[in-house]
Amino acid sequence: MKLKELDELIFELIKKVETNLPEEVVSEIKKAKTKEKTETGKKILKSILQNIEIARDAKKPICQDTGTLTFFIQMGSEFPLRDKLKKALLNAVEKATREIPLRSNTVDPITNKNTGNNIGNYIPYIDLEITEGKDCEITLLVKGGGSENMSALKMFNPTNTLEDIKKFVINHIVEAAGKPCPPTIVGVGIGGGADLSLKIAKKALLRPLGERHPNREISRLEREIIEIANKTGIGPMGLGGKTTVLDVHIELAHRHPASLPVGIVMQCWAHRYGKIRIYGEGGVEWLR
Repeated sequence: MKLKELDELIFELIKKVETNLPEEVVSEIKKAKTKEKTETGKKILKSILQNIEIARDAKKPICQDTGTLTFFIQMGSEFPLRDKLKKALLNAVEKATREIPLRSNTVDPITNKNTGNNIGNYIPYIDLEITEGKDCEITLLVKGGGSENMSALKMFNPTNTLEDIKKFVINHIVEAAGKPCPPTIVGVGIGGGADLSLKIAKKALLRPLGERHPNREISRLEREIIEIANKTGIGPMGLGGKTTVLDVHIELAHRHPASLPVGIVMQCWAHRYGKIRIYGEGGVEWLR
């Protein structure tokens, strides 16, 4: 595979993620519409589903906020295109901005000047993990500004309990209300350092909806937060109803004995993500 082919492949990944919501997300929204009791909530969920269908058919962005692009990459140490990957990512983002098109969402933090191509310092965000072998997996997550603004971090005392963490997460969902465009997916990172807790909270969003954490206690905590959040009455787009969150995913990282950070990252109903595997021996597999 040459650089131009790699550019085109990543461009197609971006296009698919921006215009075609994963079927598992669509399915959860349909289930929510069936369960929703309020007329306003039902109408909003119906409009969301219509929006998804129009975007898919027209191959246009699902939301006017085409977000910031985050690439999670697991690259084999022998992947033959390892020296070309970053260049291909940047080329693809620039082309996607121009041709899909994407809204230019990358501005200087001081001057507010827009770069015009969704490329800037540390943006797009690239998280790279080196693995064994010749293959490379690229996962793209797109998050808009409304949901990103509802991220949170709290440095707990190590003596705090899971019950304290549960209250923090629920209170944050209530305070966020309609700002992250619910129904949301909520990622929670417990442990690590301040930065790591937020990173694993964002990665938690990529777990398939409905899949619980393998740790029974954490799985129970996820279910409890979902149940309580959906009884708050916030509802779709914050206008009332029983569908406030579609799912809650918690991830854990070992921590310093003196620290207990908890990060929260929220994703709007337009949960845009996709994943491909590029085989070092040739060929591509679309995983999500």
